[in-house]
Amino acid sequence: MSSRMIRPVLALALAGAGLLTIQQSGAQGFPGHNTNAPVDYAADRIELQDRQDRVVLSGNVDIKQADLRLQAARTIVNFSDAGALRIQRITATGGVRVNRQNEVATGDVAVYDFNRRIITMVGNASLKRGSDTLRGNRFVIDLNSGVSAAEGRVSGTFSVPKQ
Repeated sequence: MSSRMIRPVLALALAGAGLLTIQQSGAQGFPGHNTNAPVDYAADRIELQDRQDRVVLSGNVDIKQADLRLQAARTIVNFSDAGALRIQRITATGGVRVNRQNEVATGDVAVYDFNRRIITMVGNASLKRGSDTLRGNRFVIDLNSGVSAAEGRVSGTFSVPKQ
């Protein structure tokens, strides 16, 4: 049996369990987030599209990597297969929510580029850290530097510490 035939059987067995884990490799991003950590998936439905090198997750999608959590109605996980599965990109749609410790980013669409370690949120995007809120049409969250940038009619609320 070829590796192209074994992979779908293995992925479908894991999908039947409702959980799929892929080990990532690469440099660690900003403090507190380990980009080397495994990526765990859970969803109501998981479909492997082997010829397109992608997995489609739909219904109550919940993806975790260390302390980073992404939730959405639907995601497409693009991967490469050079002897081992390696995630390239996750595209999430439908009420997307990304949590990390006391930070919450929301938007209509999110793209997590694993090669560049950047998460881009688009459409009704907001970023909340503690009681501070930032809103814009588009956010770029750089997991390497820890810098978040907003574009397109940006507004926000910053709390003032009590003296």
